[in-house]
Amino acid sequence: MKKNIQTAFNTRQYMLAKDFEIYYYNDQNLAKVNLHTHDYYEFYFFLEGDVSIQIGDKEYPVQFGDIMLIPPHRPHRPIIHNMKTPYRRFVFWISEEYCNHLLHISPDYVFLMQYVQVNKSYIFHNDQISFNAVQSKVLRLIEEMQSDRFGRNAQITLCVNDLVLYLNRMIHERNNLKSRNEESSLYQRLTDYIEDHLEEPLSLEKLAEEFYVSKYHIAHVFKDNLGLSIHQYITKKRLALCKEAILGKMSIKETYQTFGFGDYSSFYRAFKKEYGISPKDFKDMQIVKYD
Repeated sequence: MKKNIQTAFNTRQYMLAKDFEIYYYNDQNLAKVNLHTHDYYEFYFFLEGDVSIQIGDKEYPVQFGDIMLIPPHRPHRPIIHNMKTPYRRFVFWISEEYCNHLLHISPDYVFLMQYVQVNKSYIFHNDQISFNAVQSKVLRLIEEMQSDRFGRNAQITLCVNDLVLYLNRMIHERNNLKSRNEESSLYQRLTDYIEDHLEEPLSLEKLAEEFYVSKYHIAHVFKDNLGLSIHQYITKKRLALCKEAILGKMSIKETYQTFGFGDYSSFYRAFKKEYGISPKDFKDMQIVKYD
């Protein structure tokens, strides 16, 4: 480890920078740290130490290669069991605002943040090879932040985004090593649930709460199985029911209200896009056909 990247430990629990901060700590005489919260995401990359991390009422033992993500406003603290071994770790802070910025670039950047919030699973164990890949990206970011080379600021942004995306990809791909049967089961349960609740408000957030998985994971599983987004699928299913209802002589107003369309204008646009004809013209055409 390069000595010049080490930072003296500071009890400060707020960010000085707007978007992110990163530190390498190596402590042998660390005072007790009380439970605390902060308004940003905090990554720990553990290197060494006889340490556990308390989050809420639960204590998590950690070892070399463990990565922990603590969401905003979640009480936590390190618990030092033995200071004979140095407590060494990287700490990476990233603001909610910057995460929202990344979200607008691609939801892939924040899969991990959403996963942790939904599943309350904060710690990820890694073998040495996997952790070394992460560590090299962390070191590259720290070294770039300490440099004065041309393009420094642009390169720092690239390093941060690369690190965040790499962590998201690593955890997402690890989760997706589960059997296709399990994914197919989730997909089938999703379609069954949607089928039974088409008349109710449906959203990724609602489905994530119902099935206790990340909304981004749901979106990926659904797109992989059907090639459509959940929103597209729900809209098509609702339109098919609306078409059948109109054929069954239900009024247009009752139809779109019954099957989950909030107002006529959104129903009109979706119906015409799907079938190439307005709901009224379709209804009139059926009246002429059967008169």
